[in-house]
Parts: sequence; C-alpha cells; structure tokens
Amino acid sequence: MLFPAFDLRCLRRMLGAVLAVGATAAWANPGMSWPAEVDAALARAKLPREALSVYVADAQDARASARLAYRAQEPVNPASVMKLVTTYAALDLLGPAYTWSTPVYIDGVVQGGSLKGNVYIQGQGDPKLVLERLWLLLRRLQAQGVQVIVGDIVLDRSAFTVPAHDPGRFDGEPLRPYNAAPDALLLNYKSVVMTFVPDPVAGVARVQYDPPLAGVQLQPTVPLAPATAECGDWRAGLRADLGNPERTVFQGSYSARCAERVWAVAYADPAGFAARAVEGMWRELGGKLTGRVRDGQVPAGLRPAFQSISPALAEVVRDVNKYSNNVMAQHVFLSLALQKNPVASFEGAQEVLLQWWRARLGDQAPPVVDNGAGLSREARVSALGLGRMLQQAWVSPVMPELVSSLPIVGIDGTLRRSKSKAGAAHLKSGSLRDVLAVAGYVHAASGRRYVLVAIVNHPSAAAARPVLDALVDWTGRDQ
Repeated sequence: MLFPAFDLRCLRRMLGAVLAVGATAAWANPGMSWPAEVDAALARAKLPREALSVYVADAQDARASARLAYRAQEPVNPASVMKLVTTYAALDLLGPAYTWSTPVYIDGVVQGGSLKGNVYIQGQGDPKLVLERLWLLLRRLQAQGVQVIVGDIVLDRSAFTVPAHDPGRFDGEPLRPYNAAPDALLLNYKSVVMTFVPDPVAGVARVQYDPPLAGVQLQPTVPLAPATAECGDWRAGLRADLGNPERTVFQGSYSARCAERVWAVAYADPAGFAARAVEGMWRELGGKLTGRVRDGQVPAGLRPAFQSISPALAEVVRDVNKYSNNVMAQHVFLSLALQKNPVASFEGAQEVLLQWWRARLGDQAPPVVDNGAGLSREARVSALGLGRMLQQAWVSPVMPELVSSLPIVGIDGTLRRSKSKAGAAHLKSGSLRDVLAVAGYVHAASGRRYVLVAIVNHPSAAAARPVLDALVDWTGRDQ
C-alpha cells in the first residue's frame, strides 16, 4: 500500500517522537543543537557523546520542553548523585526536623557513685554520634551519679540488620572512612582521627588519637624528618602500619614543614570499634568499669534514664550532600524503613523508597537503589527521572533544605575546586571508577533556575570533569 505524502510526513513525525523519548534519545526540542563547548570538551577528553546522559530543563515548570536532553531515559550508574534521591525522600517523608535518639538505660541501684548492674546504650541509627557527642553522653551518665560500673556496658545494635560487610570489597581500600558499614550504634563513623603536631625541640611529632581506644597500643610520637624535608605526601612518609587492630605503628617520619595535620582512618576491626571507643572514653573521663563492654539487648520493660538526641535531619542531609558522606547516607536510607518496621534493612528501605517514588513520580521509571549512598555498581537511575524528581523538589515545601545541602560550585563541599563559574550552581557530585556525575540546580544569567543532570558512564569517565564544567557554564549562559 502506498501512503499519501501527508501521511508519510505524519509517520516521520511519529517515528521522530518515538525516538526522542527512547533509550537513545537525542534532543527534546527539534531545532536544538549540541553545545559547541561541550562538544569540544568531549573531543579533548576523547569521550564519545554516547558516554553522556544529560537533562537540562526549567526547575519550576515541568511541563515546558527541556533545553537539552540526550540519552535522558537511559538507566545509568549515578554514583553519589543517588544521594539526592535518598535525602529528598527522607526530607519529604520524615520532615526536616526529624531527629534520632540514643537511649541510655541504668539497670541496677546507684549508691555512693557505684552502679551495681549494667548500663545499656541502645543505638537507633543516629548517623552523627561523633566524638563530642559520645563524650557528652558519657558525661550525662556520670551526672546520674555513676562513676563506677560494677557490671558491664552493653551496646544494643539490634535496630539495623544489614549483610556482613567487607570494607575492602568495593575498591580495595578498607581503611578509607567512606567504606564504613552502617551500624545502629555508629560511633564517630568507625574512624580514628589522628592529629600530628610537630615538636622541633624534641625532634618528634606528637600524635593524638580520637576517640581513645581501650586495649590498643597507640604510638605517641613520630620522628621528625630532616629540617630540609618538604611536606609533600606526608601520609606516605609516615609509613603507617594500621592493619593491626591491637596497635598502631609508624615506621617513617614527619616533616615539621607540614605543621599540624589531621588524618582520619577507618579502624581495622570495625565490629570492635564501638566497644573500644566507649570503654576508652569512659576511662578517660575517670570512670571505672569492673566488667566489660559487650553487645546485647536492652531487657524488656526497662525505661531509659536519658536520651541523646541527634541534630535535625536537615543538618544531617547537609553533611551527606556537601561532603558525600556514604555511611550517613545509608543511615538516612535505613531510617526510612525504621519508621515502619521494628528492625531496618536495606530491603525494607528499598520498598519504602519505591512506594514514595511511585506516589511522587509515578510516570517515571523508578531508580534501582542498592544502599542509598550510590556506593554501588548496581545502582541505576535515568537523567530524566532524576531531573523530574529535582523539578518536583523545587516546588516542594522542603526545597530550601535540599538546595542548601548541595555543594556550591567553586565555593564549598565536594565542588569547591570546580572550574565552573563560582557560585553559579548548587550541585551534587558523584564519582566512581567509570562514573562521573553532577545533578542539581543552575542559577542562570537570565535569573531563571534550571535543573541539570549530567552523568558519564565510560571507562575514561575520570577525564570528563571539563565536560561537566562546560555543561554547567552553558546552562548558566541562557541569554
């Protein structure tokens, strides 16, 4: 059968519309051309266009045509940009003022400064129970009249059930704090902060360890390098042996030219960190313990003596997004499930997030969320789906909290070294091997606000940073 000319034109338009929304979609607007500066940046990086998924659209008007959309419906690995999904869902479902509590129980009679019985500390997922707050928690315990515990300190971590975690499995870096696993009683991100302070008169650098860890031999000083030694790669110069949980050893030296430096390291025995930290801090505060610190559960019916309350979710979300804190993001994610179940799991959190996504963005394919942090090879989301979510967030009541949590390009957070125009955008960054991404809001020269999602999945993704910078600058120049 022969089609009339008019019908052929209609058929071509229909086919074009299908291709425009397909997995290999190019441009949302028919006359749109690829930005020349982005093309040039891709050429310099030796990356094909197909490595990039892009969505640029008006932040407020989701009905308007996109300024730019290329491979926007292709599911891709977003790396840490997935934290935007987790944090917006949490702000929307839990509210910016949501807090976590850590109850402390005293099971026994306190008399003359001594408790004949056990103390229970019950973790409920607080993602920011850091050194200072652990100190305050134990000081509050002493304020209850407890100086000597004739019994045990019991750590209840039963609120989370997560699979066994090998901190070196993901990238072979088990001592990097970003590889810490979630824990219902997460103390100081399971990390030791070492502060090096040179003392030229004594010829050493003194080392302070926080928190203090019970039962660990901690080398108190490191020899200073010759006076002519540059600071350089000072961590490598220390020749640190940190793989033994029983002791810390430095076989190298430290340059006085480094002045004071701080190094945070994940503890070699993550499962034993909380017990060592609690006992070490308790004894440093002058407390005495006749028993031990161990895992267990709070006896039924026991009422808390007091509770440690976390900062509000809005503050936690800022830490998660500004500095891409993986374990905090996983805690926020698991907390979605903890509101509906007595014990939180990744599967429960995934179910809650999927229900939320369908309620808010039913017409968009849901993301594949692994642990909520983007520290995953399996996580997937499309640039279009993420862009639509950001448009929805822009007109939501929690927009100010979400936007203010994002790094400001060229100013702070993970994008403080960005080469894009400083202050022109609030964007979450993400990077893994073979992945580089940014997503958030660009403040354009015209005064309009745009959603920008740009994700590179390619073996040479690390070379794509100038490409993403070019996209940010192009989005900002809309006049």
